[in-house]
Amino acid sequence: MAQPLILALDQGTTSTRAILFDAKGRALAEAGRPLEQFYPADGWVEHDAEAIFQACVDVMQEAVQKAARTMAEVAAIGITNQRETVVVWDKATGKPIHRAIVWQDRRTAAVCDQLRAAGQEDRVTEITGLLLDPYFSGTKIAWLLDQVDGARARAKAGELLAGTIDTWVIWKLTGGRVHASDATNASRTLLFDIRRQAWSEEMSTMLDVPLQIMPQVLDCTGDFGATEAGLLGRAIPIRGVAGDQQAALMGQGCIRPGEMKATYGTGCFLLLNTGETPAPSRSRLLTTVAARVGGRTTYALEGAIFIAGAAIQWLGEGLNIAGGPQAAERLAASAREGNGVVLVPAFTGLGAPWWDAGARGAILGLTRDSGLAEIAQAAFDACALQTRDLIEAMRADAPQAFQAGAEMRIDGGMSRSAWFSQRLADLTGVGVCRATYQETTALGAALFAGVGAGVYADVAEAANSRPKTEAFAPAMDDLRRQAAYTRWLEAVRRVRT
Repeated sequence: MAQPLILALDQGTTSTRAILFDAKGRALAEAGRPLEQFYPADGWVEHDAEAIFQACVDVMQEAVQKAARTMAEVAAIGITNQRETVVVWDKATGKPIHRAIVWQDRRTAAVCDQLRAAGQEDRVTEITGLLLDPYFSGTKIAWLLDQVDGARARAKAGELLAGTIDTWVIWKLTGGRVHASDATNASRTLLFDIRRQAWSEEMSTMLDVPLQIMPQVLDCTGDFGATEAGLLGRAIPIRGVAGDQQAALMGQGCIRPGEMKATYGTGCFLLLNTGETPAPSRSRLLTTVAARVGGRTTYALEGAIFIAGAAIQWLGEGLNIAGGPQAAERLAASAREGNGVVLVPAFTGLGAPWWDAGARGAILGLTRDSGLAEIAQAAFDACALQTRDLIEAMRADAPQAFQAGAEMRIDGGMSRSAWFSQRLADLTGVGVCRATYQETTALGAALFAGVGAGVYADVAEAANSRPKTEAFAPAMDDLRRQAAYTRWLEAVRRVRT
């Protein structure tokens, strides 16, 4: 194949998209479908797994058609997905026994509280690198087995299968021939031993999830079978799989220790590549699998900010600042420097490294001459200052990964703003590189698939296809930067429960 193409399938929380890439990492066409959310009870979030699969097929077909290419030119498919969302289905019929339970779902919070009260969290973290939280998949699977009539007995009898969204989509695409996941998705289940790179019998017993229903765990560049010929017109190999944040890490070319990326959407996910040795966190960050290629595992520290872009959205919806994010940015840029206003956007509590679900938002430091401009600037600054919280925690947990001149590669909606990108560099004291192409998650899936299909010799060659970047160097003096961070820490102290 002279110029092989790679089809990336990006199955997210609110949409399903496909992007067709060439071997140089250039997007040729894309297609998408919105994903309906279901909220059957307070704190519960569900998806229709069958609708997800149909959307996957539809968008892959449409993307290739839009590019005026054919499936015969596609060398491989790469899949990236919303992590932690789970499906349990009938092995014989392929029908889910219940709607998929989404990563945002909180229905198993009480189970996590009970395990924590029993003193199990330290052991959970030692094995899985994670914390006891309903965010992760394991307690969701146990809930399905317990709450759906006969499910637990059927699971023990070998009649049911389970997995995260990647596993479900792979199983359906291959006509039920392949029940597999990759190491990044497996590492988010609370059932996977990240050091042994195998399912954990101890965690299986603790969560009461039989391991026989769980998928085989392969490399991110593994052989995940091929699609049924009738679905896309020919059998296409599936050669790359990674959870969305790890795919973005690859899409940003962060393949060496010390390289990190931050994705700014509704919230923010910051991942730091720590190399082939997992870095235990003393700061309540997550130790997770960054990638597994050729049987070699690399790890990352991960921190999650609950509210990033959502704080800018709140400026419009809550404070009636019209004109969208661009208008809010212009207003923020007009504020008096050093005005002392601090916004803590703890609308749903604080994420890493604080993990305070009871914290609530506040605006502090108001004076008579404070106005909407100062509050708008504080909202943007809160995104940068929360990022610094994560950077400080990572620097403490993995000092060896922070070399002189460390930079942060950013993507996501907020990164489109040059003003915010500079503000981020100023308030964190870390150089920022903004990707000129934003769809780094889908690109990462394509690059993994390209390695798996032999389009690239290795991940280093694949990483050369990362998008070009624009650099922003810190320009704020150290005294002003530290004063802003000191005010932030005091504000956080006041809102914590």
